[in-house]
Amino acid sequence: MKEYLKNDSEHINHILDLIKTQGVEYLTTLSERPTSVNNNPVSDKIELPESGFGAEETLKIFNQRFEPIMVGSSGPRYLGFVTGGTTPASIAGDWLATIYDQNTQSTTGQGDISARIEIETISALLDLLGLPETFLGGFVTGATMSNFTCMAVARQWLGKEQGRDIAKDGISQTIKVLTGTPHSSSIKSLSLLGIGSSNIIKVKTAGEEREAISIQDLEEQITKLKGEAFLLISSGGTVNTVDFDDFKEISRLKEKYNFWWHIDAAFGGFAVCSDQYKHLVSGWENADSITVDCHKWLNVPYESAVFLVKEQYKILQVETFQNSNAPYLGDPLENFGYLNFLPENSRRLKALPAWFSLMAYGRKGYQEIVDRNISLAKQFGQMLAETNDFKLLAPVRLNTVCFTLKDEAQQDKVHGFLETLNGTGKVFMTPTFYQQQKGIRAAFVNWQTTEKDIELIFEVMKRIAVELL
Repeated sequence: MKEYLKNDSEHINHILDLIKTQGVEYLTTLSERPTSVNNNPVSDKIELPESGFGAEETLKIFNQRFEPIMVGSSGPRYLGFVTGGTTPASIAGDWLATIYDQNTQSTTGQGDISARIEIETISALLDLLGLPETFLGGFVTGATMSNFTCMAVARQWLGKEQGRDIAKDGISQTIKVLTGTPHSSSIKSLSLLGIGSSNIIKVKTAGEEREAISIQDLEEQITKLKGEAFLLISSGGTVNTVDFDDFKEISRLKEKYNFWWHIDAAFGGFAVCSDQYKHLVSGWENADSITVDCHKWLNVPYESAVFLVKEQYKILQVETFQNSNAPYLGDPLENFGYLNFLPENSRRLKALPAWFSLMAYGRKGYQEIVDRNISLAKQFGQMLAETNDFKLLAPVRLNTVCFTLKDEAQQDKVHGFLETLNGTGKVFMTPTFYQQQKGIRAAFVNWQTTEKDIELIFEVMKRIAVELL
């Protein structure tokens, strides 16, 4: 092991050149790389070697055994799960984050102060999103942990409203959570926090073809609580149809009633980058907390999301996440450390890929990405609506197309159609269920997707429709 370690250290330039060559080849052929591998088997596992193989030989083993199952998930025709791509600048930032290998916590002191980069990145994101600097933010692994972090502070707030310190004493009473069409990650967060996923009070939607909250029913549900404090989870873009709750009206309700307002805007929040669609998030600055996912529409590598919590709740946030049992003394921002503001004690410099991409392409760059993706989604939706084989399950409101087979008698063939489509390796979409119908969802968030891609996808879909339907 010592021999291999010493040799690899002495030849790190050669090793990184090999990785660079392989990486560049992948990126330059990404549009041709299959989006699905159809469960290709991996050869029998290798037992842990006694003395190791060294880095170069290990790369050969990886390429033989695992590289063939790496799909083009960051490519232009991977439309599943709202999966973003990776901009060139974000890749550069991600590589450097690995090389420098900081444990990003502090902004001052004699040790690692790389959190300064994170603070600056959050400030740039707030600027891009049109949000005030009154939000305190940080990077976590994804929307699930962002929702978890925000709702953990919300839980502490609600406890204080009831005269309890939940972070210390635990949950002893039911916590009421109102929501309309929450993402599964929000529900998961409630479960992880001990609030309970079954304690949700579902609010009616604004109409038959809507996933947004009915403001009228929301206020009726609030009045039933008779002044009891509660948590509200609202949507800044639902996963099926990218429907937005009415943030202006919720802002009005917040002036009248006592509740914590959380917005899950994992990908929909980036609608603010578009002059035509930024009205969808008008009023979201009045929320107490917001989730935004960077490895979606910001197009940086996984794992990258941010939590945004109003700075006025900094003491509640520290009470929730402080790394000791002692009460926090003084102003936590005077000696700031992320250690006391979020779940992880050990943290990668997740902000660096986002910082690189924001600095490299700026406001105009992201406006172009968002506008192009929305335009392609609407064009693709129109193409589907004009055929005899498919129909839209909902209007294309932003960047996601939710559709199914046109003939309702063919509902049992939707899964088979999607399986065959994904099996071509030309495109990847995800199944869904909407308005009591089996459906298919295509999300446009990749900076590389072009009109040629949707034309290719459409041709493949028509061919499969002829064969199967």
